Amino acid sequence: MQSWRRKSLWLALSASWLLILLRVFPVLRLAEPARRQAGGPQGWPHWLDAELLQSFSQPGELLEYGPQPPQAPRGGSCYREACFDASRCRGGSLKVFVYSAVGPISETPRKVLTSIEGSRYHTASAAEACLLVLVLSPDTPAGECHPALPQWDGGKNHLVLSLHATPCLRIFQLGQAMVAEASPTVDTFRPGFDVALPLLPEAHPLRGGALGQLQQHSPLPGVALIAVAEERGGWRLARTNFSACPWDGRCEQDHGPKQTHPQATLPNATFCLIPGRSPDALHFLQALQAGCIPVLLSPRWELPFSEVIDWTKAAIVADERLPLQVLAALQEMPLTRVLALRQQAQFLWDAYFSSIEKVIHTTLEIIQDRISGASAHPSLLWNSPPGALLALSTFSTSPSDFPFYHLQQGSRPLGRFSALIWVGAPGQPPLKLIQAVAGAQHCAQILVLWSSKKPPPPRWPETAVPLTVLDGHRKRTKFCVMREGRGTTLLSQASDRFLPHSAIDTDAILSLDAHSSLSTSEVDFAFTVWQSFPERMVGFLTWSHFWDEAQGGWGYTGERTNEFSMVLTSAAFYHRYYHTLFTHSLPKALRTLADESPPCVDVLMNFLVAAVTKLPPIKVPYGPWHQEARPPPLAPGGPRFRAEPQPAAQDCLNQMAAGFGHMPLVSSRLRLDPVLFKDPVSVLRKKYRSLEKP
Repeated sequence: MQSWRRKSLWLALSASWLLILLRVFPVLRLAEPARRQAGGPQGWPHWLDAELLQSFSQPGELLEYGPQPPQAPRGGSCYREACFDASRCRGGSLKVFVYSAVGPISETPRKVLTSIEGSRYHTASAAEACLLVLVLSPDTPAGECHPALPQWDGGKNHLVLSLHATPCLRIFQLGQAMVAEASPTVDTFRPGFDVALPLLPEAHPLRGGALGQLQQHSPLPGVALIAVAEERGGWRLARTNFSACPWDGRCEQDHGPKQTHPQATLPNATFCLIPGRSPDALHFLQALQAGCIPVLLSPRWELPFSEVIDWTKAAIVADERLPLQVLAALQEMPLTRVLALRQQAQFLWDAYFSSIEKVIHTTLEIIQDRISGASAHPSLLWNSPPGALLALSTFSTSPSDFPFYHLQQGSRPLGRFSALIWVGAPGQPPLKLIQAVAGAQHCAQILVLWSSKKPPPPRWPETAVPLTVLDGHRKRTKFCVMREGRGTTLLSQASDRFLPHSAIDTDAILSLDAHSSLSTSEVDFAFTVWQSFPERMVGFLTWSHFWDEAQGGWGYTGERTNEFSMVLTSAAFYHRYYHTLFTHSLPKALRTLADESPPCVDVLMNFLVAAVTKLPPIKVPYGPWHQEARPPPLAPGGPRFRAEPQPAAQDCLNQMAAGFGHMPLVSSRLRLDPVLFKDPVSVLRKKYRSLEKP
């Protein structure tokens, strides 16, 4: 009898706990937003039903949060197919024309115009454009909000863009125009047609931007768990006493120390609680930059770029009516989940929000994806480093074709490489170099890019791999000699080697100069290293950059030291995708600078790869006997395989840093050597024996 009673009591207790779990745990799980369904409404979901709230709130308190009749969205029933004529985009390519500013404009709209005009989508002809952009300025008087636009046509194929609140956006007759607005309300936002922008501070930089401030993976002891955004700017750090609810005035509060200036100090906390009012949207970007996980309390505004960014990987949405449950859920969150959210927040800040240029280019890329349809970026490219702006869909939409996703995909690049030998100076064909490279174990083909003013020889040596001669470009350039006279010479364009040549059919490229000197063993080992690091450059000769206090600028040197940040492209492995990125992503001014100063080509390619990967190049051993055969100093049309940078080329480092908006180069002291390299053991035990002797 007693045994039966004990069993009955145990079953009753188990059933009670089960009922409690069914009612409590859905609330904790729903603190994080669910993934949106494709093609469904893109507004914020209703996180909690009334039946779940009855355990925590009084019935009378639910009336103000009940379903509200939706407001009519701007533009009536406008959607992509009805209000945007994609047939005007010839070949599925987006061409953007931006209207000139009328009257005085503030600094931010001026930066927006500069960003659009500097993008790869810009065209100066309104007739060629399939998207016409009107930038609204907050300084425009209400009486001037209706400029005369001859191509307006009721707003069809137009984008009205505003990064700050402006009265014109409320009284402007939008018609069929798309709207790109900072922090639009959920009621007026049209999913799949409008674009939600971030609310930016007035002093947001044009390009580059500040780096994220996440310095370590887990919070230090003593660092606040929660920072609460305040109405007048700034943050308040809340202690871990969860008997308080820091954003709810109905319970005892524990405010903790206060940070008053909104831009003096970013929140130093793990979670940043942000109320759902639109003016608080500015705190959202501050949290991303600080590596503080945004916890949005019943937001009433659309998150920026919500059409393509999966915010469930970087932010949390919670119901502001359940403070104690939300705080308990944050405290119990696993550290692995916290780290993943913080890292994703830092990636999104750097990829899409750290500068006005990135915000504008992301907006245009979203519209391009709408036009592309099946050729648009998949979600993985938008939500994984380096981001969709640096993973061009014109190259591929498959992650396995890019050098960045092999680790995520569990794959490796193809096991062959193409050698691209650039001949830009008069002299003998690089026959010895061709024979050394052709003997490499993984060489698939040799391409000779002939940019010399002399014609190529009619016959080439027989090789074990196919050899193809490509015709390079040459241009007529004026130069000055010792200030005593001027001349004209036919210079090869050094950036020709970085064009996406269709003849290259392998993932890996070995970039070489005609004056390079490598052995077969050096090539074999360098390619083996590159296969493990396909997103990086792997090279032999290195340069190092430094900050020159005396000159107040950047400088670089080719002295043989332990530290380096660049490898010379005259002998380096890298992925062929960087040719596409070099040609279609870099500003034309930087490519022109590289053509006018050939040593700048090495700098520009290193800048590009470092900006994409945030990683340094990799150095591999290079025989000292090669150093004795250096060519003479660089002259117009002369060889450029030198370890020491030219004095005239020092300035290109500063010009490129200004063009990128920051210094992307990363220094390293790592050199990868073969096993038993220079060890006092039998040479028969070494795989790459010729690396240690000529």
